[in-house]
Amino acid sequence: MAFQAPQANQYDVVIVGGAIMGSAAAWFLSKSDTFDGSVLVVDRDMSFEHSATAQSTSCIRQQFSTDLNIQISRFGADFITNLRRFMGDDPRVPEIGIRNFGYMYLADTAEYARDLHRRQAVQVAAGAATRLLTPDEIAAAYPFYALDDIVLGSINTVDEGYFDSMAVFEWMRRQAQDRGVVYLENEVVDMSVQADRVMSVTLATGAVVACGHVVNAAGPRAAQVAALAGVGVPVEPRKRYSWVFTAEKPLDRDLPLTIDPSGFHVRENGGGTYQAGGQAGPDPAVDFDDFAMDHSLWECTVWPVLAARIPQFDALKLTHSWVGHYEMNTVDHNAIIGPHPEIDNLLFMNGFSGHGLQQAPAMGRGIAEWLSFGRYRSLDLSPFHFDRLLGAAPQVELAVI
Repeated sequence: MAFQAPQANQYDVVIVGGAIMGSAAAWFLSKSDTFDGSVLVVDRDMSFEHSATAQSTSCIRQQFSTDLNIQISRFGADFITNLRRFMGDDPRVPEIGIRNFGYMYLADTAEYARDLHRRQAVQVAAGAATRLLTPDEIAAAYPFYALDDIVLGSINTVDEGYFDSMAVFEWMRRQAQDRGVVYLENEVVDMSVQADRVMSVTLATGAVVACGHVVNAAGPRAAQVAALAGVGVPVEPRKRYSWVFTAEKPLDRDLPLTIDPSGFHVRENGGGTYQAGGQAGPDPAVDFDDFAMDHSLWECTVWPVLAARIPQFDALKLTHSWVGHYEMNTVDHNAIIGPHPEIDNLLFMNGFSGHGLQQAPAMGRGIAEWLSFGRYRSLDLSPFHFDRLLGAAPQVELAVI
């Protein structure tokens, strides 16, 4: 791999990882009226082919179990639906919006139904439009489901559904570069830490770059990058499978992103196609470069589950499939954001556990505020700071898909 050499030997902020999290931080910094420093974004593969951003389901939801995650997602929805306005009415930026087919959580036990009731109360209090549906109400609105085992459903069709995540990512990156942010295809292989600060990073080409702050936005490689500063973070790569298919008998209306009690999910994909995803059985950490597909999973497990839940899916044609990675926070399935408690110029944007794409706008804004003001001014993200991992107060998110 032919890595690039840096243009300078010092930057005010070095962001490790250039996919949507790193680019969100870079974009918000580049538009800040109070930050005028230099920013370097380093990524080992600027094609982003295997990044979690490129391999995602590309959807957004409000249905979380914690208020902070709901508020984070509500800002994400505002950002997506008003992308051009946020980007200074740049006529090059597309109007993308959200295709609001919603997320449908299906509960097959009384315990799960009680959990949906608790979540809905939190969501409504936070401003989300979540509705609980009886099986009869689900059948009336979505008659294609088989519901004999279902006791309750939860859905929200406001600011929940598909959006063009790659357009958001590309325009964040493009505008950040237009404003002077430097993107470098290289790899950070070491950090020099003295006392309570990262003084410099060393690149794979041997170049040493001095830095004012380092932001770890390395996705599934978060733990590997943090270890360069002598810090451990509980983030692991976990495989997630995706399958796109057509149905011989297409549904007559949009299919919500349906979270089946089995753990698999399926959604409308547009153009007469559908997308399913998930994982089966044990969920071990995997190698960063392990994207091998288990082809038996579709035939033996996923397709039978889909056909049982949606009988019209008994005759399908699989068109393509792939494997991506979650950056799983093994402690509480939530973001690790903000500064390290001892190395105060080392910041984290890690551990999003499958909901990072939709959270990137709020996280990028938060990191930019912290670097500009030393505090959050829009939304307090401190409950997701690193120091919670050192105590007995994790912020557990229950609605992880």
